[in-house]
Amino acid sequence: MCADVVGYSRLMGLDEEGTLATLRAVRHDLVDPKIAEHGGRIVRTMGDGLLVEFNSVVDAVRCAIAIQRECRSGVPMLRPTGVSSFALLSTWAMWSPTAI
Repeated sequence: MCADVVGYSRLMGLDEEGTLATLRAVRHDLVDPKIAEHGGRIVRTMGDGLLVEFNSVVDAVRCAIAIQRECRSGVPMLRPTGVSSFALLSTWAMWSPTAI
């Protein structure tokens, strides 16, 4: 799963410290626990982006949906800087034909 914060550059321009604090809080309180809950492993972070590995594409999609739902349900920590959601850029699974 690859995830990215919507409007991150704009938010950084408006309030860099607040945006970074909110991103840290969202990662700690929401994103990282959801990734763990769905059996994912963060492979790489890139500023506001994440590359996460799952054993199953189904787990990746379920994790992304869980994060989106939580963000859209009005998580209070997201409101101060306007971070309203993580955008799912893409989800994919790679497998070997011999592993099927």
